[in-house]
Amino acid sequence: MEKVVLAYSGGLDTSIIIPWLKENYGYEVIAMCADLGQNEELAGLEEKALKSGASKIYIEDLREEFARDFIFPVLRAGAIYEGKYLLGTSFARPLIAKKLVEVAEKEGAVAVAPGATGKGNDQVRFEVGGHALNPGLRIVAPWREWNIKSREDAIEYARKHNVPVSVTKEKIYSRDRNLWHLSHEGGNLEDPMQEPPDDLYMLTVPPEKAPDNPTYLEIEYEEGVPVGINGRKYGPVELIEELNRVAGANGVGIISLVENRLVGMKSRGVYECPGGTVLYLTHRELESVTLDRKTMHFKEQVALLYAELVYDGWWYSPLREALDAFVNKTQETVTGRVRVKLYKGNCTPVGVESPYSLYRQDLATFGEDDFYNHKDAEGFIALFGLPLKVRAMMQRQTGKGCL
Repeated sequence: MEKVVLAYSGGLDTSIIIPWLKENYGYEVIAMCADLGQNEELAGLEEKALKSGASKIYIEDLREEFARDFIFPVLRAGAIYEGKYLLGTSFARPLIAKKLVEVAEKEGAVAVAPGATGKGNDQVRFEVGGHALNPGLRIVAPWREWNIKSREDAIEYARKHNVPVSVTKEKIYSRDRNLWHLSHEGGNLEDPMQEPPDDLYMLTVPPEKAPDNPTYLEIEYEEGVPVGINGRKYGPVELIEELNRVAGANGVGIISLVENRLVGMKSRGVYECPGGTVLYLTHRELESVTLDRKTMHFKEQVALLYAELVYDGWWYSPLREALDAFVNKTQETVTGRVRVKLYKGNCTPVGVESPYSLYRQDLATFGEDDFYNHKDAEGFIALFGLPLKVRAMMQRQTGKGCL
């Protein structure tokens, strides 16, 4: 019997894929679950996979690798998709694809099954990642083959095949959780005019229910990597978990977004990313004093391209590796501390310092100083504006193109 390795989460979709693969392909199904910080979602997962028909299951603790090799590089790049999305699902997929391939090679499997839906971005991310890592493996995508058309159909299929699932027709949100974020899709969220209900949130409190007094945090960075909170050093996983706890309690990190999917449609999702929101804002604040103008502005352009590469599933691409080389160079001086105020859904940087700061108070002051000669500005402005002055002279002489 040939083997297939399924990316298994224990959710509705991947649970019903197990009996479907056995029925339609005759495969022995090996489940692989990546522990990326789902916490209680992992409880009872082994028993559930075996009851659903898997022959065995691998549960891989990837939290440290996820934070170190996937979250922090994207953070250091400043990559945000369409101005809001902090890429929590996007950069988890290439790591899962990597482990799928590793388990498949270990087990001698002929195929992998990502389990992603036919309308989403994940099918692209998983399959492109799989092709990049082992082009010899077959990829099975049930969503592009079966006649299950809705989550209601999937629930009915699970019932008929005695597959234990917790999703019901009344509570039908599709969620993806990891160390970095929690996403919500489906149900009434598909209407962009509908405000997310308060009982949707699991990592954050609604901002109006957050404490009436602000919370202050001081985040410490070394070469663009967050390493401490309020003077205490943390490992990558523990740091993100602590920020999720504190920022979430203050209502920080709720993001509602209608995004352009790679597959050509718009979709509405609601994301909870409390710790990530704090890190993006503080990292950007520290860069504001440690990067020069030209480097910062070019890095903003790189961030847009980097975000698209990650969103589109091109993690294992030479372009992303090349962009990382640029980002790594920019981060050599991004060391220091940033103080932020958390208050009812807002995260506001209120202080920043770095031993590599390019900010000089004696230069920026409006008071008297010996560093800056105001007379130097006259020649600079004359040369800087010379092309516009020459153009204006031509326009007056010819009457062509006058404003």
